[in-house]
Formats: sequence, structure tokens, C-alpha cells
Amino acid sequence: MRGAVLYGPRDVRFEEREDPKIIEPTDAVIRIAATCVCGSDLWPYRGLQSINGPTPMGHEYCGFVEEVGTAVKSVKPGQFVVGSFATSDNTCPHCQYGYQSSCVRREFVTRAQAPLLRVPLADGTLVPTPSVPSDDLVPSLLTTSDVLGTGWFAADAANVKPGSTVVVVGDGAVGLLGVLSARQMGAERIIGMSRHESRQKLAREYGATDIVTERGDDGVAHIKELTKGIGADSVLECVGTQESMLQAILSTRPGGFVSYVGVPHGVELNGGQLFFTHVHLHGGPAPVRRYLPALIALVLNGKINPGKVFDVVLPLDQVAEGYRAMDERRAIKALLRP
Repeated sequence: MRGAVLYGPRDVRFEEREDPKIIEPTDAVIRIAATCVCGSDLWPYRGLQSINGPTPMGHEYCGFVEEVGTAVKSVKPGQFVVGSFATSDNTCPHCQYGYQSSCVRREFVTRAQAPLLRVPLADGTLVPTPSVPSDDLVPSLLTTSDVLGTGWFAADAANVKPGSTVVVVGDGAVGLLGVLSARQMGAERIIGMSRHESRQKLAREYGATDIVTERGDDGVAHIKELTKGIGADSVLECVGTQESMLQAILSTRPGGFVSYVGVPHGVELNGGQLFFTHVHLHGGPAPVRRYLPALIALVLNGKINPGKVFDVVLPLDQVAEGYRAMDERRAIKALLRP
């Protein structure tokens, strides 16, 4: 088969790779119905995160089970499934506490931008849909694999409650779906931080009540102005830079909650400054598997339409254009269909 391989900064190639096969009895092989480019893929693509030689890419996926190992019991060939970007057995202590992305047997999926994918720990990682979904639902189901699951975790970890005031730092797909998640959890006021008109429009569609275009200290000042000097109850940090993290912490009221789900690059916190903010901090790689059944149900029941974050749709063999479109901010998120 052919799949996406990153050779170096801005050098993605669609080339021959070995077909995946069952290695462990707990494996499954799935035929991809849809995959995509993630904002976190842009860190190595831009040369801001090192890679060790040519690297197969992709960690968001949904599709049809082709083959299962002898130990797999919960999915079978022909079923449509969605899985997390982090595999899990769903039985270890960390999984039982709801942190499947820290499973003691965790592996990170890295080869999903291809027609076929081997998924380790299939029983604990893959969730089947009740029946084969209609094609128009596939983009939204794909978001549950990562960006919606991550946005939902961001809202959950930031303790979003009915009636609360929420700030979302970041207007990429995760930030936009953090807005959607906060609305679903009953937030009364949702302030999206964005400088891009198309993203602002989608943020409002997903439930944002206010838009703040400023960044850094000016952004914090605007948040404080909107909240009468108090700050927000919950702030979702969905970028991963020093500026975005400080902006999130300083926009939160004393006793409020900050979640951080943007993969951090160069983020360092001053203990003394943090001490006097009285802010709760919680984040990390989203335990998507915890939320998958509920999020899949919301999509299948027509309650949410997270697939709107895909504003570019390309055939898989044009994956390099998907990276370019996102890198140049011509696209929020690029959907890839084999």
C-alpha cells in the first residue's frame, strides 16, 4: 500500500509502505474510511519537533475491521469502528480511573494516513458503531478519534458546569470543538479567542457568545474587562505555547480551572507566579477512549456536527496538500479519503 511519510520539514511523501498485518493476538487491522491531518502533525512538519528518519504519519482514524487476532472478542470483521490515537487495554488501573491515554500498555498510533492500519489492543481501543453509518456522518465520527475527544476532555478537565463562563484559547479544530463541548456541558458564556473570520464564524455556530482577537497581555485584559475584572471560571488552553498557557492561567479567576491539551512546546511555568493565582491546572493527552461511546452516540443521534471543522477534503494521495493548507492556515483541518 501507499501511505504518508514525513522525511523532514515540509517534506511529506505518499509512498510505498508495507501492508499492516496481525502481529499480536490482540491486534486488529482496519480499512480506513477517513483520516486527516492533525494540528499536532504540524510541529514536526514545521521542523519544530525532531523526527528520527522517515516517519509514517497519522493518528486519527475510523473505518472497517478487516481482520482480528485470535484474542480479540469485542470487534469483528465488517464492523465500522472508531479508535483513539492512544491504544489502551481498558482494564489497567489507569484505564479504570478513566485515563486510558496513560494505559500501562499504551502505544501511540502513528500510521493512520494510509488505506490500512494495524491497531494494537483492539478490544480496549476500538469502539464499534451499532451499524454501518451513512457516509455523511463519517467526518463527524472521525473527529471523535481525537479532536472532538480532546476538546471534550479540555472542557471536562476545566470543570465546565452549567451556567459557567468559559474561555477557549486557540481557534484550531480542538479549540473550536472545545467551544462545542463547553456548550454541550451547559456553559452560559463562551469566549473564543480568534483572529480569523472563518474560525470566528464556526466558533459562534458552535456556541461562542463572545470573540476576543487580542493575544498575550492585551487578550488577558480584554477577558478581565468582559468578566468585570474577575476572570473566567474555566479556561481551555488548546495551543501549547508559552504565550497561550500564560494567557489561559492569567484569564482565570482565583479558584478557577485551566485545562491544557495543546501539545506543549517551550512552555515553562514560574512557580511563584503560579502559586498566587489559586488556579487549578489539569491536562495532558486526552483520554479519548473514556468519551468515545458517548461522543459517537451524540453524532449518530444528530445532536452535534463536529465534522464541520473539516473545510478541506482531499484524496489520500494528496496528503501533502493537506499539510500545506493547514500550515498556511488556508484550512482549519484537512480530511483525507482513501
